[in-house]
Amino acid sequence: MALSAFADKSKMPQVNDLEETLGRSGNHWKAIIQHAASHYPPLDQSWGFSGTAWGWALRLKQKKRTIVYLTPCERYFIVGFALGEKAVRAAHEAGLDESTLALIDGARKYAEGRAVRIEVRRKRDRDQVIRLAAIKMEN
Repeated sequence: MALSAFADKSKMPQVNDLEETLGRSGNHWKAIIQHAASHYPPLDQSWGFSGTAWGWALRLKQKKRTIVYLTPCERYFIVGFALGEKAVRAAHEAGLDESTLALIDGARKYAEGRAVRIEVRRKRDRDQVIRLAAIKMEN
C-alpha cells in the first residue's frame, strides 16, 4: 500500500478528490501552500508519482529549490523536508516543539540532507511546518 492516499499512477489527484480525502486537514494544506506562495515566490506546484510505495505527492518549489513535499493521506497529510545540517542547527535554536525536534534528530541522513516527515493533523502541526520551511529557506 502506498504512503499517499492516491496510489494509482494513471490518475493524478484532482481538487475535489483531494478535498474529500483530506477533510478538515485540507484547510492546513491550503494554508501551507498560501504561505509558501506569499513568502517564496515564484512558487511552482507540481504533482509527482514516486512509485507504488509512495504514490502521488505535491512538490512546492521556488525556482530550482524544493521547499517541501505534501503527501495526502486519509484525513491528514505528510510534509516532507530535506534539511541540511545548518538548517538542523537553526531548528534547534528556533525553539520548535520537542516532538518536531525529535523527528528531525531521528531522520535518516542522505547527501541532500535529513529526510524529515511531519504528519499534519491540526493547526499546531501546520505552524511547525511553516516555521521549519522558513528555517530551511533561510539556511
